[in-house]
Amino acid sequence: MQVPQLLVLFGSQTGTAQDEAERLGREARRRRLGCRVQALDSYAVANLIREPLVVFVCATTGQGDPPDNMKNFWRFIFRKSLLSTSLCQMDFAVLGLGDSSYAKFNFVAKKLHRRLLQLGGSALLPPCLGDDQHELGPDAAIDPWLGDLWKKILGLYPVPLDFPEIPHGVPLPSKFIFQFLEEVPSVGAEELTIASSAPQRPPSELQPFLAPVVTNQRVTGPQHFQDVRLIEFDITDSSISFAAGDVVLIMPSNSETHIQQFCQLLCLDPNQFFVLKAREPGVPYPPGLPQPCTVWHLVSQYLDIASVPRRSFFELLACLSQHGLEREKLLEFSSARGQEELWEYCNRPRRTILEVLCDFPHTAAAIPPDYLLDLIPRIRPRAFSIASSLLAHPRRLQILVAVVQYQTRLKEPRRGLCSSWLASLNPEQGLVRVPLWVRPGSLVFPETPNTPIIMVGPGTGVAPFRAAIQERVAHGQTGNFLFFGCRQRDQDFYWQTEWQELEKKGCLTLVTAFSREQEQKVYVQHRLRELGPLVWELLDRRGAYFYLAGNAKYMPTDVAEALTSIFQEIGQLSNPDAAVYLARLQQTLRFQTETWA
Repeated sequence: MQVPQLLVLFGSQTGTAQDEAERLGREARRRRLGCRVQALDSYAVANLIREPLVVFVCATTGQGDPPDNMKNFWRFIFRKSLLSTSLCQMDFAVLGLGDSSYAKFNFVAKKLHRRLLQLGGSALLPPCLGDDQHELGPDAAIDPWLGDLWKKILGLYPVPLDFPEIPHGVPLPSKFIFQFLEEVPSVGAEELTIASSAPQRPPSELQPFLAPVVTNQRVTGPQHFQDVRLIEFDITDSSISFAAGDVVLIMPSNSETHIQQFCQLLCLDPNQFFVLKAREPGVPYPPGLPQPCTVWHLVSQYLDIASVPRRSFFELLACLSQHGLEREKLLEFSSARGQEELWEYCNRPRRTILEVLCDFPHTAAAIPPDYLLDLIPRIRPRAFSIASSLLAHPRRLQILVAVVQYQTRLKEPRRGLCSSWLASLNPEQGLVRVPLWVRPGSLVFPETPNTPIIMVGPGTGVAPFRAAIQERVAHGQTGNFLFFGCRQRDQDFYWQTEWQELEKKGCLTLVTAFSREQEQKVYVQHRLRELGPLVWELLDRRGAYFYLAGNAKYMPTDVAEALTSIFQEIGQLSNPDAAVYLARLQQTLRFQTETWA
C-alpha cells in the first residue's frame, strides 16, 4: 500500500496553531511520512475532495469565531450545496486550541469536526481540545492525543520496513541553509524591510505601517504597583481606519542587551549578512524577513528569544548538543517522564529561551546557524484593544498598555516583551516608529441610536469601551452605562475626568468599584448586583447589549454569576431558565466578551 501524504492545515490568529502544525510536520517527517503544512486560507479548499489524510489545527477567537486566516475556508466548508459524500475518501483529525474561560471554548474545532463528519469524512479520533487555562497548558491535552493519532495513522498506513523511523536523538535536516556573505551588499537589510512610513493599502503583518509615537504617558499613580501607559500613535500618513471594538496589532523587538547576549552565546557576528536557501523545493520563505539580512535584524526583529520555550525546543536542542552532561539533561527534559521536571525548571518560573541557552552554554555555542529558524519561533504580534475613536481623535490611535513585570523564583524579574518595549519608547528624544496594523475585534456594538449598552470593564479592560463611548457620543447615541473597577480612585482610575465630564453632559452613566478603599473588597460584580433592577430593566425591557472586557481569571465567571442571580431575583426566573436566558443573550450577540489570560 502506498503511504498517502499527510496534509496539515492550520488557522491561527496568534501563531500558536501554526506552531502546533509545524510540530505535526516534524513528527511526520521523523516517521518517514510525506507532509505538507499550510495555512487554511492559502490552500485551495476545493482540493479537499482528493485528500486522503488531513489534520486540521485551529484556534477559536472572540465569540466562537474562526481566525482571520481561516474565514474563507470556513465560508466554503459550510456551503449548503456541498454533498454529504464530498469527503468520503478522507480520514481526518481536528486539533483545537482554546481557552476555557471563554463561553465558546474551542467552538471552531468542535463545529469543524461535526461538519467534516456531515460531509462524509472519517474521524481518526475525537477532536483534541487544548486549553490555555490548564496548569500544564494545552500540551496536557495535546501530548496524549498526538500519541494516539500517530498510532492510528501508522496502523492504517504502515510505513515500509525499509524506511525506519528517525530516532528522536537524531536531528531532522534544517528547513533552510544560511549562506553568509563575505562582502556587504550594496543594498542594506534595513532598506529591504518594512522600514517605511509610506502608506500601505491596507497595512498588514507583511507590510505594517510604521506609526510615529506621539505620546507615551504613565497613567497610574506613583504609589500604584503597576506601570500602565496611554500610548498615542500618529496614523495621518496611513490608510488605517477603525471602529469601536477593533484591535491594533503591534510587532515588538528584542532589547539590545538580549540581542548582544544571544549573539555572544552562539558565537554570531551581529553585523554579518546572509541569505537563506530552502533545503527542499516548495518551502515558503519566512515572511517579513529581508533578503539579504543581517544577523542583528534576524535576532532583533524575528527570533522570539524572550519567549518561554516549548518541549519541542528541548527535543531539537538535545539533538544538536555535543556536550555529554548538557545533552543528558536536555534529553530528560524532552522525554515523557521528564515533563514534571521541565515544568518546574521552565514553565513555572517562566524561563526564557535566552536564559535556557545561558544554562546550556556549550550546547548554545555549537548550534549550527542553519537550525535557528527550526529551533526558535518567530516573534508574534501582540493585540491591543483600540482605546480611542477617530471621531474624537482624528488621525490618532490610542492604546492602554499594562507593562507586564512580575517576580518568580528567578533573580531577574519577568517582563513582557511588547509592553516593556513600548514603555521604553520616548518620543521626546526623537522620532520613534512602531510597526502596526488593525483588524476587526470580537466586540461589535449596535448601530441603532436608542439601543442601550452596558459595559463592564475593570482595569485596562475599559479600553475598548472608551472607543465605543466616544463613537456613540459623537453619533448622539444615549444609554451608555459603564461599570468600571480599579483599586483606588487616586491611583488607577483611568480617564476619570473624561468620564465625569460625560456624566455632567448626560452622555454616560458611570458606576465605579474601588476595591481597596474599604475593609471589604468591592468589585464590579457587586455593583451589578446592587443595581440589579436597572440591569434587568435595560436587558429585558429595553433590549440592551451587555459587554465584558478584562482579565479572564475570575472576573468573567463572577460577572456571569451576578447576572444569573439578577435574572433569578429580579426577573423571577428559575435557575434553568436564568441559564437559558443568559445563553440566548450570548447567541444573539447581546452578551459579548473580550478577555485575556
